[in-house]
Amino acid sequence: MTIRWLSAVAPRLTQFPRTTLAARATLLPRTTQLPSRDRKGAVFSPSARLLTLLTFLLTAPLLPAEPVDWLLTAAHVVTVDAQHRIIANGAVAIKGERIVAVGPRADLEKRYTPNQRLDRPDAIIAPGLINTHTHAPMSLFRGIADDLRLQDWLEKFIFPAEAKNVSAEFCRAGARLAVLEMLLSGTTTYTDMYYFEEAIAEETKAAGMRAVLGQTVIGFPVADAKTPADALKRTEAFLRKFRGDALITPAVAPHALYTNSEETLKACRTLANRFHAPLIIHLSETRRENEETRAKRGKSPTQALEALGVFDGRTLAAHGVWLDDADLAILKRRNVGIAHCPSSNMKLSSGVAPVTKMLAMGINVGLGPDGPAGSNNDFNMFEEMDLAAKLAKVSTGDPQAVPARAALDMATVLGARALGLEHEIGSIEPGKRADLIYVRTNQPHAWPMYSAESHLVYALKASDVSDVFVNGRQLVRNRVVLTLQSEQVRAAADKYQRNILSTLPR
Repeated sequence: MTIRWLSAVAPRLTQFPRTTLAARATLLPRTTQLPSRDRKGAVFSPSARLLTLLTFLLTAPLLPAEPVDWLLTAAHVVTVDAQHRIIANGAVAIKGERIVAVGPRADLEKRYTPNQRLDRPDAIIAPGLINTHTHAPMSLFRGIADDLRLQDWLEKFIFPAEAKNVSAEFCRAGARLAVLEMLLSGTTTYTDMYYFEEAIAEETKAAGMRAVLGQTVIGFPVADAKTPADALKRTEAFLRKFRGDALITPAVAPHALYTNSEETLKACRTLANRFHAPLIIHLSETRRENEETRAKRGKSPTQALEALGVFDGRTLAAHGVWLDDADLAILKRRNVGIAHCPSSNMKLSSGVAPVTKMLAMGINVGLGPDGPAGSNNDFNMFEEMDLAAKLAKVSTGDPQAVPARAALDMATVLGARALGLEHEIGSIEPGKRADLIYVRTNQPHAWPMYSAESHLVYALKASDVSDVFVNGRQLVRNRVVLTLQSEQVRAAADKYQRNILSTLPR
């Protein structure tokens, strides 16, 4: 009789989520034991005792589903977790700022009751993209001078234009324009190096975006500091103001080895370590930088910075084009993250970074658009993924170099590791911050789809991003940024364009 009853109810058990059955079992008081004898003293068999337990589990009132703020569903969830799971007809549950569950839609709909839900059956849910190197306010210099070598671009156009135009308000307007573009193209975290970073931080935070912002320290007078000492004081105040912020990670950003004294570089490292902050620096971007450093110091820029102790702490180095094997060994040993900028390096003909070697060595390599003026004229991380994969292939002669999965990793979880934020962002996993994007697959360039990872790198575009969440908050809904007024951003950009044009050499 007992066996027949178990056979009848066993299929019903599969209708309940495992967590529900487990939760029901916990309703039994800890001191309660299933009876071993009936009222007449007869001994219960093990199967009879199991029958009693199963009856309780199946007849106890159903536990209410757990409330959550959001339940996001889509055709696929690309998690970029350690197993690189791709969940068909998947869902993500969000409570507050964090992801609480990821899995098949049917499972999560049983387990959670959302306050709000978003269903895109023709889309992919992916981790928000992570930009590991840019200069956000330079969006207002977009296209000011193109097709030049880096030093000519800097010395003849950018430095003079900055001297005449950059102010705190300029940086605010440029940051708003950059954040607007980045959010619409699926970037949820960006890494900046510029001036007046406290103003940039305020605008970024107001828009709800996440950022690692490096206050620039450089060896000549600039808009926000006349001396490196002034820049260090400003940087310390910036670190104090935003220390522990949920969205803004303040950083120390000595521009480069060749634009700072040894004393300033050491002071930057000391300051960063005192505040447990990252240090961001340009490294070996051009052949000229490399050759001049070797001629002057008898060692490479990487070796020179290592000798000065600049890598003695959390560090992100941008570009890393001209690195030899000895340099790579230092960077690996010091756990220095690299921001690979394929568009910029191609546009300025700086060279090709040894990305395949870096990845093979386990160096954390993220992606960045650099720019957005001269070195690259946009913030398009989809473009950077595509170019990172293809540049590696053509430069090595190996079509298997930097496959789509590796390029996607560089734009997400590897970028997070390069920034030291891998426990918070970079993949869709329970406990991490809810930084996610929807990428639509309803246009002809997305048909058909055999691999979601391949599509994200080689087929889909920044303009396919429809919705963006940062820290559990929806910032973009159906390609409309909810936290910025695009008309006002455009008007400010037009105004600054007129001002800049009036200051350019005729």
